[in-house]
Amino acid sequence: MTDKPETNQPIEEAAEKVEVLREILDRYSHEYYVLDKPTVTDAEYDALYRELVSLEESYPELISGDSPTQRVGGTILPGFEKVPHDIPMLSLGNAFGKEDLLDFDKRVRKLTDKKVQYICELKIDGLALSLKYKNGKLIQAATRGDGIVGENVTQNVRTIKSVPLKLKYPYSIEVRGECYMPKASFVELNQKREENGEDIFANPRNAAAGGLRNLDPKQTAKRNLNTFMYTVADFGEMEAASQSDALEQLDKIGIRTNHERRVFETIEDVWEYTQEFQEQRSNLPYDIDGIVIKVNDFQAQADVGFTIKAPRWAVAYKFPAEEANTVVNEIEWTVGRTGVVTPTAIMDPVQLAGTTVQRASLHNVDLIRERDIRLNDTVVIHKAGDIIPEVTRVVEELRPVGSVPYEFPTHCPACDSELVHLDEEVALRCINPKCPAQIIEGLTHFVSRNAMNIDGLGNKVIIQLYEKGLVKDVADLYSLTYDQLVTLDKIKDKSANNLLNAIDASRSNSLERLVFGLGIRNVGANAAKLLAEEFETIEALQQAGKEMIIAIEGIGDIIADSVVTFFELPEVNALIEELRAKNVNLIYLGKKKETVAESDSYFNGKTIVLTGKLTHFTREEAKERIENLGGKVTGSVSKKTDFLVAGEDAGSKLTKAQSLDVPVWNEDQLLETLEGEE
Repeated sequence: MTDKPETNQPIEEAAEKVEVLREILDRYSHEYYVLDKPTVTDAEYDALYRELVSLEESYPELISGDSPTQRVGGTILPGFEKVPHDIPMLSLGNAFGKEDLLDFDKRVRKLTDKKVQYICELKIDGLALSLKYKNGKLIQAATRGDGIVGENVTQNVRTIKSVPLKLKYPYSIEVRGECYMPKASFVELNQKREENGEDIFANPRNAAAGGLRNLDPKQTAKRNLNTFMYTVADFGEMEAASQSDALEQLDKIGIRTNHERRVFETIEDVWEYTQEFQEQRSNLPYDIDGIVIKVNDFQAQADVGFTIKAPRWAVAYKFPAEEANTVVNEIEWTVGRTGVVTPTAIMDPVQLAGTTVQRASLHNVDLIRERDIRLNDTVVIHKAGDIIPEVTRVVEELRPVGSVPYEFPTHCPACDSELVHLDEEVALRCINPKCPAQIIEGLTHFVSRNAMNIDGLGNKVIIQLYEKGLVKDVADLYSLTYDQLVTLDKIKDKSANNLLNAIDASRSNSLERLVFGLGIRNVGANAAKLLAEEFETIEALQQAGKEMIIAIEGIGDIIADSVVTFFELPEVNALIEELRAKNVNLIYLGKKKETVAESDSYFNGKTIVLTGKLTHFTREEAKERIENLGGKVTGSVSKKTDFLVAGEDAGSKLTKAQSLDVPVWNEDQLLETLEGEE
């Protein structure tokens, strides 16, 4: 661990250390966020970062806008300043088929006598962005706006970690590209919003736009936005003879570009490229809606020239929308553990983006009303971000004669209590605390893998336990007996004993699993870990005020309010006492962050993926043991993965690891190394 710097050193010496630390941290950040090839562990990076923070706190006069510590703004912006673009941000002409591309090729070749090469780049579906650097430092970030005037979003863009605050060379340039939200972040964001009864985003582009234009930079930082820059509007001191050369120059100075680009000699090869990525688009971690084709050579571009609205030397090939028509047979309403009642369209099965789709979430009442979706309507569906099936619109000309607007439920489908709208939220909600659907969902959540991890207690068993009156809350799970369990359907001697053993084992879980399992609104697994690690006991968490909770890095107002409100309820405190009486552990058993950061464990700072069936322990047990030694267990393989542990029947993750030359361990290697560390 890096020692805390002395505060009585001469300012000249401190300034020198600050510059060295910034240079090192910028390099490590670029390797991690842009090159996807980290060379140091998170713990090493964090130690250096803390040293820089400490120096800047001791010598505030040394703080500068390009410091890595200045990425997240602390104040809410009053509004966005309008800024004119020195060079207009033009749009591109569109091509929708092979004939359009052939016509584009003919026009280009008529207008220049130079050899024509085309560079093809993925058309990222995001928000156009301009970045200005002066002497290598970021001075302005702006949206496209109307192409002539945009909005100054510099404070928000500073929170995007792939955007360098300082270039590797002191160039004064303007680069342009796209700000986008990765698909995984989009899914996670919508799940959280739906759980909270908030409007969901239709696609990653809308989510990125909402994040980039949020007046609170801290909220922008939470959206996990990213960028690909694809053109140089003002080269300044930088020199390049072609688009491919310019992109290579951007790579060298620290600007993130997309490396799926390719250069071709013929339009036929260009067409093959568009078809290749039309098929691959659903496998990419970000959303694309086409391919941009540009004349590669800048002198040839100058020959071909511009129209009033767009360059003649570039065109955007737009993928055909992957949509399908189907019929809505029913709208099913389900109650979640927070009481939100969510509608789902049940449709005729149809093929879409390589899968059979029969169900699509309609999210809330407002969406059904806005799109006027009715039973027996023919609707157009697509996959938002190539992931989530969504009803786009109704084909009104195919609507059956005599069709009537859909009648929304007024009472809970599970308990028949009246449904309400709370705090003007868009969701319908059941507020009956004894609603069986909410209780069953809450119990199912409590026993789930990321919560108390009680193997064998699936939803069907939970329903039987509730309907037989054997369980009314989570504490009752710890009073179940063998005689009670064998009365359940498909539960025999062996499975009953296995269940009792799994329930008993869960008593020893660390506090963060219990906190997550309690189902506190807005508190996910990560927040539960932060809370448990900070307060260490359930008593301390129960007594914590909002100010103590919000002081934890990564915990905001919404989570803090939810935690305080939850533990103010008498029935919650009574439940905690019941769990205590049932010998359920109420203490954090993991290592504190400071201890992990100091650890010299082999796993410290490493990123590990587990795949296949493990025999020595469950996946969650392996994950917990690795994380207690400072490792990070993720669900997908990438170049950042340090090694993959392959159990029995390992599948696509193993194949991907081998293709990326990621080291592969068997379970015995993992067990031997863990036992040697613990």
